Amino acid sequence: MKSLKIAAVGAALFAAGSMAHAGTTFDAVMKKGFVQCIVNTGVAGFSAPDSKGVWTGLDIDMCRAIAATMFGDASKFKVTPVSAAQRFTTLQSGEGDVLTRNTTQTLTRETTLGLMGAGVNFYDSQGILVRKDLNVKSAKELDGATICVQPGTTTELNLADWFRANRITFKPVVIEKQDELVSTFASGRCDAFTSDKSQLASVRSSFETPANYVILPENFSKEPLGPMTRQGDEAWFNVVRWSLFAMLNAEELGVTSKNVDDMLKSNDPNVQRLLGTTSGMGKNLGVSEQWAYNIIKQIGNYGESFDRNVGAGSALKLDRGLNAQWYQGGIMYGWPIR
Repeated sequence: MKSLKIAAVGAALFAAGSMAHAGTTFDAVMKKGFVQCIVNTGVAGFSAPDSKGVWTGLDIDMCRAIAATMFGDASKFKVTPVSAAQRFTTLQSGEGDVLTRNTTQTLTRETTLGLMGAGVNFYDSQGILVRKDLNVKSAKELDGATICVQPGTTTELNLADWFRANRITFKPVVIEKQDELVSTFASGRCDAFTSDKSQLASVRSSFETPANYVILPENFSKEPLGPMTRQGDEAWFNVVRWSLFAMLNAEELGVTSKNVDDMLKSNDPNVQRLLGTTSGMGKNLGVSEQWAYNIIKQIGNYGESFDRNVGAGSALKLDRGLNAQWYQGGIMYGWPIR
């Protein structure tokens, strides 16, 4: 009996220690007063600085949403721009609080790196960009081609898998830095450039004559992109996950940055829980009851962010596609806030 009591006490102490550890990042972020987001070094529409050094993009909006949840102020964030090869070690080492750099969530990354995906803010697929004057209509016509690719990415692995499966060869030109990779392709050293199709669209829009380049139709992979946190830090993980789901739910419920104040008067229980007029959701996260209101007021819902950064209101002009709401033919689906 005594040994059972000792075991029970030990288990309780272990659980208490685990709970204390789970709040490490949450407490540290609250104490320092800002969120440190690990982002891409520069992909237009997702994370890139403008001429004044102001960072914007879909992934930056994700970072701003987390800041709004934590502090009620979407401006309370800083960015750590990193390459694809640096992103995981930067998060693992604690140099950043959350990885909002367009990162594919995979089983290996969750089971070997000590990280965890908190949700998907952009469903993508890998493709290939070529110059139109190459007169190529399909990636299957690229046998023996030189292809620019970043190392340390699922892109590099998918490229090799696809070409091997189709029994054709290619010559990789592997360059870590995104800007160098793009300039190498633009100079003609590579016949093609491979990445997520969203990034290819971003790269194409940066060229002097975008119409001279075409994205081939093949989809090499599934690329669910989204924020990642360190494992064993559930309180912080929940903040990141539900900041994304708040934006998705707001779009589904018709709550926008323009009408959010009027929606505070809504009789819809779902809207009331979202905006905090019915209390409890903020308390459960350890933040203000107005956490989601602050996101929507300062940043907008997911649709507003998409359109502004990569959709119709942007230079990329990407279709919603899979990133449309589930009731509009896409697969975006905010979990219930209740």
